Amino acid sequence: MGRFTDSLVQRRILILLLVLIIGSGFFLVRLSYLQLWKNEFFQSRALQQRMQSIPVEGLRGAIYDRNGLPLALSVSAFTVYAVPVEVDDADQTARALGEILDLEPELILSRLKKRSAVEWIKKKVGEAEARRVIKAGLPGIGVVPTSTRVYPYGSIAPQVLGFVGIDNQGLEGIELYYDHYLRGQPGQAIFERDAHGRALEDGLRGYLPGGKGNDLILTLDFFIQRMAEEEVVRACRETGSRLGLIVLSVPKTGEILATAIHPSFDVEDFSSYPVENRKNIAVTDTYEPGSTFKAVTAAIALNEGVASLRSGFFDPGYIRVSGWTIKCWNRGGHGSQSFVETMQNSCNPYYAKLGIDLGGERFYRGLTDFNLGSKMGVDFPGEAAGTVRPPSDAIPLVTWANIGFGQGLTVTPLQLLAGFGAIANEGIFSVPHYVQEICTPEGNFAPDIPEQRHVVGTEAAQTTLYVLRSAIEHGSGKRADVPGYLVAGKTGTAQLVEHGRYSHSKTVTSFCGFAPSDDPQLAGLLVLWEPQGAFYGGIIAAPSFARLAAEVLPYLGVEKKEEEKSGLARIAVPDVEGLALGEAQAALDRAGFRVEVVGSGSRIVGQVPAPLAEVDPGTLVFIYTDLDYLETSTELPNPYGV
Repeated sequence: MGRFTDSLVQRRILILLLVLIIGSGFFLVRLSYLQLWKNEFFQSRALQQRMQSIPVEGLRGAIYDRNGLPLALSVSAFTVYAVPVEVDDADQTARALGEILDLEPELILSRLKKRSAVEWIKKKVGEAEARRVIKAGLPGIGVVPTSTRVYPYGSIAPQVLGFVGIDNQGLEGIELYYDHYLRGQPGQAIFERDAHGRALEDGLRGYLPGGKGNDLILTLDFFIQRMAEEEVVRACRETGSRLGLIVLSVPKTGEILATAIHPSFDVEDFSSYPVENRKNIAVTDTYEPGSTFKAVTAAIALNEGVASLRSGFFDPGYIRVSGWTIKCWNRGGHGSQSFVETMQNSCNPYYAKLGIDLGGERFYRGLTDFNLGSKMGVDFPGEAAGTVRPPSDAIPLVTWANIGFGQGLTVTPLQLLAGFGAIANEGIFSVPHYVQEICTPEGNFAPDIPEQRHVVGTEAAQTTLYVLRSAIEHGSGKRADVPGYLVAGKTGTAQLVEHGRYSHSKTVTSFCGFAPSDDPQLAGLLVLWEPQGAFYGGIIAAPSFARLAAEVLPYLGVEKKEEEKSGLARIAVPDVEGLALGEAQAALDRAGFRVEVVGSGSRIVGQVPAPLAEVDPGTLVFIYTDLDYLETSTELPNPYGV
């Protein structure tokens, strides 16, 4: 019995010893693993716990115009920060900083009392303020370098450039769209701290500067942008328009030379302006284009073989479609017209007929080929797609008739300008874009822009171009012409839609065109919303384009061509503005001019050519009357498509 007990005890001791050996071995292996294999990891973690890191912004890339002029730069600034646990006297520190930084002491105090590792006190501080903070020697208060955005030439194209936030991040416009290129690599300032978060006097300290972001070279031209901004302000003020837009581009490439919007805002004080002033409406907003859209309809119809230069049309003053009546702006109609004359006269019934003849399937295909109803891929945030309803049994034929003369669909201004650019460029469509090159340390490269493509055949585009030139030379767009430069284009006036119905009093007036028509170098669109008084595109939009083209084309180095002389003695056009309709017609008849009446009113509000302009005898003179909107149907598209 004793031996059995001794044996059991020995066995238990052996088991206990074995457990101790295994446990010790496990702990030894674990210790070796932690000390040898994970040594660097835990040293790194320990260092991280001891080291306090303060982020330092990278220098944001610059933005230049196509000539290399700086539109937006980043320059050195400073950020004042606090390490709350190191602040000895929070009240005194808050008062001292408030005086230096022009901040409320209560605001600073609230940050100093937070239990965070680091608190920002003020960003974008100038050098003088930063030096005063350093000189004050306040415990727990430090300064790190950063940067701030400056605009050497002031607020140029602010709706395009956009702006950055307090943390140097792009908030709107190009600054937002290309933020991942512009934003620099962040750096950091570091110091060693004790368990309470206080900096160790003899501890490690380091500073890693932030890296510079990439620069952008825009397609915008500073000087052309300035010209456009001055002109859009002038056009809005002269016409009393609520809103105005001018976009200029290179039709062969889609490069945007200028985007001018009025009213605008100061990019250095953007928060003081309404949000509406900051929108780049050329990209983000849509509208019904009205008669300017007839150029696109004509190009599609010519491309599909629905129309040709030999086509003719008799206009009695209206056209009936599915029980609806679409009126011509000329009450009595234009009578028998050639294809070219339908564009000169801006004849709504004819372009309604083209929409009908094309039909839903072909017309819709042509519209989508022109990138209507979808985003084009413009390098700008918030691009709108516009609306084009796909064909179906639920869509009546009158819808396609309405679209034929630019109502019943919506487009962005850039979509319309791109369509005219394709017509000017032998049917080749280029997506409009704002950035020409992205500059990196490895070299420059172009942004990813959709490739050019044919949307209509060369012949259809050339014929449309010829018709648009005729609309300027002999039609209601005559005021857009620039001597020596052969402008081609189309005017438009359409009623605005309010609450699902066409307004009786609010219009949008526009002109879209390009020049010179024999080798287009400049395309442009001018749109004025809600002009007062004489609101016809031929009177107020076309002259603005002419003034701008007369400045921009010589700047681009486009040479003037000598005008062909008719050999007839030129005579001055009588001034009939303000006269009654009958008096005006009689005065022009006596002087030997042909007369076309635009509108249904009884008094003349404008004329083309302008009063006292010297022209050939027998020239067609358009006289614009005040409209009586009550005679138009609010259920139908605007019948005054001039």
